[in-house]
Amino acid sequence: MFGYVLAAVVALSSFSYFVLWPVIQYFRDPKGLRKYPNLNLLSGITDLGFVYEAHKGFRSDALLKAHQQHPVVRIGPNSLSYSSISAIKDIYGHNTKCLKDVFYDTLAGTHHHLADVTDKLDHQRKRRILSSAYALKNLEGWEHKVADKTARFITAADKHCTFPLKAGTIPTSEDLTFDYRAYANFFTLDAIADIGLSERLGFLDQGHDLVTAETMDGKLYKVNYRACLHATARAQSVLVWAYSSFPTLWKLAPILSSSYKKMVKLNEGWNDIVWHRATQRLERYRKGEKLDDFFSALMDDKNGNPNGMEWGEIVAEISIMMNAGSDTTAIGMNNAMYCLLSNPAALSKLRQELDAVLDPNEVVVPYDKVRHLPYLRACIDEALRLFPPTTFGLPRRTPAEGAPILGDFVPGDTSVSISAWVAHRDEKVFPEPEKYRPERWLGDDARELQAAFITFSTGARGCIGRNISYLEQTVLLASVVHRYEFALPCEGWQPNRLEAFNLSPGPMPLKVWRRYHDQDVK
Repeated sequence: MFGYVLAAVVALSSFSYFVLWPVIQYFRDPKGLRKYPNLNLLSGITDLGFVYEAHKGFRSDALLKAHQQHPVVRIGPNSLSYSSISAIKDIYGHNTKCLKDVFYDTLAGTHHHLADVTDKLDHQRKRRILSSAYALKNLEGWEHKVADKTARFITAADKHCTFPLKAGTIPTSEDLTFDYRAYANFFTLDAIADIGLSERLGFLDQGHDLVTAETMDGKLYKVNYRACLHATARAQSVLVWAYSSFPTLWKLAPILSSSYKKMVKLNEGWNDIVWHRATQRLERYRKGEKLDDFFSALMDDKNGNPNGMEWGEIVAEISIMMNAGSDTTAIGMNNAMYCLLSNPAALSKLRQELDAVLDPNEVVVPYDKVRHLPYLRACIDEALRLFPPTTFGLPRRTPAEGAPILGDFVPGDTSVSISAWVAHRDEKVFPEPEKYRPERWLGDDARELQAAFITFSTGARGCIGRNISYLEQTVLLASVVHRYEFALPCEGWQPNRLEAFNLSPGPMPLKVWRRYHDQDVK
């Protein structure tokens, strides 16, 4: 009898907590947010409404459709999404009163890293330490590492070269030998490991991403780097939006779903990949190796004095470096090539610009030769606009006293955000937003466009690694466009795209051959 009573109490309590109280709060409307249209039927009542949109695989596109009708959309009981670029400075600008949202605390481990630290003073401390590593002057010291990865990418592409495609034909399946998406990711993973930890992963050489992981008790095993990284992001990006329920959902999901069970297991692999990299680099540091990399900047300042960071904090910084420092740039590289192959006129114009400054037999393009080429940069920026690697609105929280956004007062402790996918499709700023038009970045209104360009976010919390990303994207794109011809599987072909925190394209198999095809062609 007691068991039935207890079950009834638990059921009633659960119903009251998860259903009745949220409905009551929706109609009480203590913050006055009910005036904003909902993303879906559940959005005003429970965060599970946005969890549902995330589960479908492209929540930012659902946001775009909603924002085509409404400038402000309620995506959760305490969350608002904006579409107007005028809200960027209110939410993300240097003078904003908005803070990092509790979203970042929800995902943080035992120690915060630069991207998820919410305390302003702690962020300033971290940024001061890391700014020396990401400074522009360091690009000169690290360019040879990017050049090395570019040479290895080219070696791999050369091995996949075929005879030129005959006019008016499409590639056969046997000729689609080069997965540009995979090799772009191998490039960025190899590059960030070298730049960050002076480690050679060798993915470009081996043509796969099998890597050693290590548990905290010293067990070594092999896992696939990308599978672990992407599974971690996918699982977290679906469940995190229900902030208070996230720990419970994280535990329940693998019990209720075999796919989540697999993703959570791969998340453990990701943690072990990071741990192995961190401990191996620490051992080299302790042995006195003097290496010019990101890890050295974490440990000591420019004068050789210890920064005093805790070990857990250093591991957290290595984790975000290996994650954000590789995935977004690889996505940008892939999208730039896809956009150019889908728009032959733009590709031809870029080749003309490159051919004017490069020798026909130039292999790895020196950064100084191409860093200021306007059309090359425009091609990269337009791909980053059309397909921003990080699509979701980076959440901020209004201060306790509230804050004005677009001239409208938003009560305190409310989550607010702008999705780059939505902002970059504002027709008033980017006419014909769905078209790939690099020329738009070369007009008189280019400065206005940059103000609306939030691929790297903006303000004090803008992406600290954007200079390295541009270095990698610029050198690789210039080198391969100058050396090769590529063909998509067919006219109108598009990659599959799945949104986690980043909008990740699926494989992009290409036919590749040398422009000067009398050399090294099989």
